[in-house]
Amino acid sequence: MVELMVALAIGSFLMIGSLQIYSQSRQAFVINESIARVQETAQFAMDTIEADLRMASNWGRNSRPLAVEGRSILADPNPKALPVPNDCGADWALDLAQVVDGSNNVYALACAALGGAQPNSDIFTVRRATVAAVPLEAGRLQIQSTRIQGELFSDGLVPAKFNPAQSATHNLLVNSYYVAANSTLIPGVPTLRRKMLAMVGGVQTIVDQEVAPGVENLQIQLGIDVNEDNTVDRYVNPGDPVYDPAAAGYIPGARVLTARVWILVRSISPEVGIVDLRDYEPGDVDLGVINDGFRRLQISKTILLRNTRI
Repeated sequence: MVELMVALAIGSFLMIGSLQIYSQSRQAFVINESIARVQETAQFAMDTIEADLRMASNWGRNSRPLAVEGRSILADPNPKALPVPNDCGADWALDLAQVVDGSNNVYALACAALGGAQPNSDIFTVRRATVAAVPLEAGRLQIQSTRIQGELFSDGLVPAKFNPAQSATHNLLVNSYYVAANSTLIPGVPTLRRKMLAMVGGVQTIVDQEVAPGVENLQIQLGIDVNEDNTVDRYVNPGDPVYDPAAAGYIPGARVLTARVWILVRSISPEVGIVDLRDYEPGDVDLGVINDGFRRLQISKTILLRNTRI
């Protein structure tokens, strides 16, 4: 009997130890998985944005937006009367002179934010053409370009002034990035979305695409060269008049050379025991100490717009 009781006691201690080890291992696994998911979301969102920003102002065979005929100009937002969707504004797709533009801590597009706009988050728009040449496609906004000029068209026919053997056809790409308060994939979770120019059923339209659920805030500041020496003279918030030809504070020749991007990502669900007393201050906004049980990660990166240099 004594030996049986000793064996039971030893077995109980071993069982309790095993359960504790399992519980700790399970908790460590859950924490590591949550950290990895937040990091993966942040990296994916930044990689998506970076790839777009780096190629801003690429118009095929040249990088000069003012050399592209048919773009929006001050006197006429659609000088060639192209069939352009205007849900997000009359010159949203054609304002090629502003290769990167946006609004600071407010959603200012004419088209509604799907899922509701996240407060205190920036939006920005990138305009460019596809890197590789593409086939002609009637109904799609395309750019025919040479080394010195370009032209927007949508009838599927190379503009008369261009020799097809000495020029190339590229699709126009326009993407506006913003943070929505509510994801359509994971309800109740904020998410990075983008309004994008796309073809649906043979018709040029604006599609709202979900990019990365879990992105809670997006901030961007633009590095401006004001004296044409290919160096950044100042950083400004999106929507600043210094680079907007239509604004009173515009500096002729001002160009966006770089972009600083901040992304704040939170976990999909709260975690027990998390205490986060960090004061989150991405870009020019102070979100304060949130500490609501969600895991968060803030990352930032400065991105060179490779096509805007002289």
